Amino acid sequence: MTKLSGIYTKLCGVDAVLKKMGLSLLSVVMFALLALAPYIIGEEYIINLLVVSLMYGTLAMGFDLSAGFIDVANWGYAGLMGLGGYTSALLLTDLGVSPWLGIIAGALLAMLVGMIIGLLSLRMNGLFAAILAWFVGLVLMAMANTLQNFTRGALGLNVDLFFQTAWSKPYFYVILVICVITFIVLRLVTKSRFGLAFKALGQDAEAARASGVNPLKYKVLNFTISCFIAGLVGGFYAHFTGILTPDVMATTHTLEILVIAYIGGRGSIWGPLLAAFIIEPVFSYLNGLMEWKFVIYGLLLILVMIYFPGGIASLAEKVKDFVRNTKLKKQQLIG
Repeated sequence: MTKLSGIYTKLCGVDAVLKKMGLSLLSVVMFALLALAPYIIGEEYIINLLVVSLMYGTLAMGFDLSAGFIDVANWGYAGLMGLGGYTSALLLTDLGVSPWLGIIAGALLAMLVGMIIGLLSLRMNGLFAAILAWFVGLVLMAMANTLQNFTRGALGLNVDLFFQTAWSKPYFYVILVICVITFIVLRLVTKSRFGLAFKALGQDAEAARASGVNPLKYKVLNFTISCFIAGLVGGFYAHFTGILTPDVMATTHTLEILVIAYIGGRGSIWGPLLAAFIIEPVFSYLNGLMEWKFVIYGLLLILVMIYFPGGIASLAEKVKDFVRNTKLKKQQLIG
């Protein structure tokens, strides 16, 4: 018992150190197991599915930063993702810019557009920002369709891949690095004074203003970071799939990201990432249902919001509370 107690104490100490870095002992173990997955599984289809899950998990984390903390659902999220993808692809095709620089340029452009949307709309209710972002997403999609000399319209833009191979393993590690960095940054941000300001604004903007929090400043900062993530993943998507069509900006993709974020649990960051690994494999088998798949997404979202609004994250919190209460009861009985 003494040895077990000592090990437990050491693990708690390690966990405390990792939390200062935006991680936890559990998250490190999970990411390590995920990094080994391609060598353990080896099947190309499964690895490709893991890449897609990581991609949508990262997008859902970025979406959750706005939806879960400042209560602004970015309905133009897929449009900004597509903007990042088209920017990187066109820089490579027309100017020969390396895709490794192109995805950063795409992320910065999406961030700039997000900042403009925020400055124009976040002075008002979050609904205005959601509608304006949706409108911008539709405009971007229309531009991708009409500017055929640049984008080839509905025919699609052929994009060079990151690697001279179509195998998914190297792409898996690229998106894994993007995902881990995004996770760490978002955890550090949300646990800082910025995160406290975000939460305060999401709960009661007027009360936060009375406490000295500048609503526009922090909302725009939050929205801008979220849009940067959308553009970054969009750039990766372009050089992973090798082809871009305007459909990537469709609102249905935003709905997919939104469902993952809500099922994972708003305001948790890790919940949407975990949810992506549950939802994407399941719905990949529903691709044959075509548009009916998005009807199922909508129904699933409604059911979650009515019966389980806290998502997976709230379930985890209930388990933690149960374990904590059980320990307290045992200590009281021993005492």
